Amino acid sequence: MSENSAAPGTPPATAPGPRPEPIRFFGTTWVDHDGGYGLRRAGVAVGSLAAAVAACLLLRFAYEGLEIAEVGGIVGMLVIGMFSICSAIAFRKTWEGFGARPKDLDREDSLRGLKSIGFIGSLLAYFVRSLTEAPGEKLRRTEYEKARAQFEKRRSTRAGNPAARRTSGRKRPKRA
Repeated sequence: MSENSAAPGTPPATAPGPRPEPIRFFGTTWVDHDGGYGLRRAGVAVGSLAAAVAACLLLRFAYEGLEIAEVGGIVGMLVIGMFSICSAIAFRKTWEGFGARPKDLDREDSLRGLKSIGFIGSLLAYFVRSLTEAPGEKLRRTEYEKARAQFEKRRSTRAGNPAARRTSGRKRPKRA
């Protein structure tokens, strides 16, 4: 295999130090904004908006099915309210997930069903965030730069081979 066979945006295998965490649909192209990063961002924006529109149409057909079944006005209002509230919560939780890691993983697991019902909110959060950056890029960039700075600090404070150091002109006495 040649040297150029690696996927764009992936660091060389021999590069020392921390590796950037890949982002869904972007890999590690977010680090240097290379490898079609702009096209990927546009694709994520268009794709998430198209998926949200398709989901809204699907929900509209479901609502029309409720009207055809004549289940009553209260059931229709409950369905609309449920999807609206769940979408708002899913949007907020997805948006918060782009800026910080969740502190309570058990709570996130318990909200998984709610976020599944409000999937339109999550899709809209992806759309809005992808207009400015890759979703989650700011969080991962901050973590990656902090890890790189710590790595460089640890690496620069090393003095090399301790056995090769000479003390102020004195030789150590040999042990018997």
